[in-house]
Amino acid sequence: MHLSALFRYPIKSCRGIALNEAQVGRRGIAQDRAYLVVDEHDTFVTQRDHPRMALIDVAVTADALVVSAPGQHRLTLPARRDGEARRVTIWGDQVKALDQGPEAAAWFSAVMGFPAWLVGIADDAQRRLDPRFAVSADDETAFADGYPALVVTASALDALNDRLIAAGSEGVKMNRFRPNLVISGAPPFAEDGWKRLRVGEMVFRLVKPCARCVMTTNDQDTAERGVEPLRTLATFRTINQKVIFGQNAIPEAPGMLRVGDPVEVLA
Repeated sequence: MHLSALFRYPIKSCRGIALNEAQVGRRGIAQDRAYLVVDEHDTFVTQRDHPRMALIDVAVTADALVVSAPGQHRLTLPARRDGEARRVTIWGDQVKALDQGPEAAAWFSAVMGFPAWLVGIADDAQRRLDPRFAVSADDETAFADGYPALVVTASALDALNDRLIAAGSEGVKMNRFRPNLVISGAPPFAEDGWKRLRVGEMVFRLVKPCARCVMTTNDQDTAERGVEPLRTLATFRTINQKVIFGQNAIPEAPGMLRVGDPVEVLA
């Protein structure tokens, strides 16, 4: 088995970036979900309610974000570590974040069609994991839904697409599921049984199946919403009435990941 793909999503719910290598810290891949779009109530917004976010393209340079979207100008945003502190809400958590400035707010408001702001997680923010699944009390994440990393096997997508195509639907791309690590060379859904995984020089604990939502039905290239693949997944991938695809993971220690890294199941 090997690591066949590696992804980072700098702004939550916007387009991801395929990587050849990545530094990984306690919060996950560096700059993964480090930024968040919030509304006038300082509450996070996502593709669940706003599929158009799938069309927001993001690039990362050493000291800036570059964002673009259909009908909007490309905008370069220097990373602001001195922005106004805001307490933002994500899944009930109150998290310290830094406002990325009025130019970013104007741009995202125009794209979203309502007042919106871009914030970045503060260096000293603490967003602890659910203690029922955390490995240690210090485990944390940035603006991911709940965990530092998401692991999926490539064969799981193949198995799903076989069912979709057999039913007369089109297959879907892996970007519907927004994983961080894609593992090749394993049987479909083998990740369900993994507890501890070595990837190159790093070790991850797989702690909880990833429950999937309506976001998986958003075409990430067009922002159009359908019923698949959630409808088909619900026929064979449910646990406690939740649709499951992939496993949430926690790094045991910081390290580096590289596409091509060998993968070994430790437990």
